[in-house]
Amino acid sequence: MKKIEKIELKNITKRFPGVLANNDVNMIFNSGEIHTLLGENGAGKSTLMRILYGMYRPDAGEILINEKMVNIRSPLDAINLGIGMVHQHFMLVPSFTVIENIVLNYPSKKKPFLDLEDAKKRINTMFQKYEFSIDPSSYVWQLSVGEQQRVEILKILFREAEFLILDEPTAVLTPQETNELFKILKKLKESGIGIIFISHKLKEVLSISDKISVLRDGKVIGEVKREETDENLLAKMMVDREIESIFEKKSKPREEVILRIENLKVLSDKNIPAVKNFSLMVKKGEIVGVAGVSGNGQNELAEAIVGLREIRKGKIFLNKADITNKNPYFIIKEGISSIPEERMEVGVIKDFTVLENMILKNHGVYEFARWIVLKFNQIKNFVTSSIKEFDVRTPSINTLVRNLSGGNIQKLILAREFSSEPKVLIASQPTRGLDIRATEYIHKKLIEKREEGCSTLLISEDLDEIICLSDRIVVMYEGEIIGEVPPSIPVEKIGLLMMGVKE
Repeated sequence: MKKIEKIELKNITKRFPGVLANNDVNMIFNSGEIHTLLGENGAGKSTLMRILYGMYRPDAGEILINEKMVNIRSPLDAINLGIGMVHQHFMLVPSFTVIENIVLNYPSKKKPFLDLEDAKKRINTMFQKYEFSIDPSSYVWQLSVGEQQRVEILKILFREAEFLILDEPTAVLTPQETNELFKILKKLKESGIGIIFISHKLKEVLSISDKISVLRDGKVIGEVKREETDENLLAKMMVDREIESIFEKKSKPREEVILRIENLKVLSDKNIPAVKNFSLMVKKGEIVGVAGVSGNGQNELAEAIVGLREIRKGKIFLNKADITNKNPYFIIKEGISSIPEERMEVGVIKDFTVLENMILKNHGVYEFARWIVLKFNQIKNFVTSSIKEFDVRTPSINTLVRNLSGGNIQKLILAREFSSEPKVLIASQPTRGLDIRATEYIHKKLIEKREEGCSTLLISEDLDEIICLSDRIVVMYEGEIIGEVPPSIPVEKIGLLMMGVKE
């Protein structure tokens, strides 16, 4: 097949039980162009790209390449046609080298053996052409997240792909790694490769895109060129109203220290130190942001504070109470609430109803139970009031949580955790995977709680979120605090700290 100049999606429709994911979608992607898909969760972006990549079959509609209809039944069909996709979760073998990962499952002239020498020559040519800076003989486990992502891109280029689909590619990158990725994407574009970029970060979209298509409720709302739009217009297209991105903090944090962490040491699941010599004080009514690349001890820190992971050394105090290695029930009673990183695994029981999940923490209190008998009228009133206040959109309080969207599950967790009037909130990745509307809502609630005097430890990989909400920021690197900075500092300096670089 000749070089791909254009991919056209015509009248694409895809239904799932109870959901119309794509509704008569028409879209054109051109070679040598970066075309971004924007939209809330559930808008149909990923479904559309999975259809193009052969992971789903459309219920109606056609895919045309260079105005000729094609039948893409699987990812292998897509790859053979010249279309590749980099997923959010990388598909690499950590114990293999860069070269071994790139040629894995690729037809070899020396079959059944790999032709590593020929592969090396081709890979070195690609390295020079696109300015990749990775040692091909390195093992994948030795690479940074950004370098692993580049290996995924190289895998696709090695298979001579002419169109590249990137699904939320900057979600796990530092600002410096994001800049490096964008340089590579521009080089790819200049060489004639078409790039389809899925993202929810408006600043990044405006910095990298040539065209931007906005989807809402499975339909294309509009397509604009980068120079013809701005953040406000794109946000309005996504949710049909303007989005507030800066929240006013009316009060200053008090001087009273609520949470004190001293010389903490915590092990990972692999029994190696994940948190080392970690000390931090959080004042009343203060949001302290914890920035860092994923895997630098943030999750273990959160679990240690809420009693889910053993503390091997050090102390944690809430006010003057020592909560070190206390059980979660004790810590909850003392006044710590938690928004866990893995909401479906730790935050809720997905086969329980909305009502049951709302009272998981306090089903035994006198307000809701007498001895072993639950007071269903009081519980029903509490849950109904809470889901209304926190805008949890559910058909019924008896709906199973697994049937709610990610944003509504997160708002349910927020409603439950805030209902106990916590002194301290541990918020781990509170808006990960959420759309712009749900993110805005959760940010507002965190600021409201701050104004009421609740202290928050905000653990997030989203630097925009950290900068927007925090009173001060600490950066974790390899389990330690490598630096503390104000939110007004340039984002590039935070990025350097996240990479372990001190000035």
